[in-house]
Amino acid sequence: MELYLEIAFRTILLYILILVIFRLMGKREVGELSIMDLVVFVLIAECVAFALEDMDKALFPMIFPILLLFVIQYCNSLLALKSKKVRDLIDGDPSLVVKNGVINEEEMRKQRYNLDDLFQQLREARVPSIKNIAYAYLEPLGKLSVFLKDEDPLVLPLIVDGDVVERHLKMIEKDEQWLKETLKTKGYSNLDEIFYCCFEDYDLYVQLKGTTIDGKQ
Repeated sequence: MELYLEIAFRTILLYILILVIFRLMGKREVGELSIMDLVVFVLIAECVAFALEDMDKALFPMIFPILLLFVIQYCNSLLALKSKKVRDLIDGDPSLVVKNGVINEEEMRKQRYNLDDLFQQLREARVPSIKNIAYAYLEPLGKLSVFLKDEDPLVLPLIVDGDVVERHLKMIEKDEQWLKETLKTKGYSNLDEIFYCCFEDYDLYVQLKGTTIDGKQ
């Protein structure tokens, strides 16, 4: 009887602990989990399995790795929230695999992404022809994002959390000097104060850091 009570106690405690940890880690869909998220979830699941399988060992040493994994992941998420460079390091960058109907062979080889994969995802997106594609991005988790030529122009982030996204500047055939000069004419002289800047409808849209939803700072 004591064994069953111990199993029940551990199960309920671990259930509550994992529920709290997942809530604290933030709201994300399962399909949007990063590689780091998946690794942490798998390791937590293994720790929970050990805690329920070996009833002879004390519970806290079994829980400690779970708490440590949560702290690591929570610190990573805080760093990623404040720095795009950290996000890119952890989650990776999207890869441009098609531009203006031309397949980027070099990038596909780099990502080990073959034509069969590309055509399968284009069929799933109901895109009948490569030549109709303006841009197609392979996202870090393997999903293909497709923008067609007859759709609205692609919105390209040029500054994220104060960091300049150089690859997007190259796509519009501009450089960082052009960006700084254009922003200066609009009254923005310090890039570090810019939370988000994008190239939209052939113009720059800017939001400063600390701006609230009512437009105040």
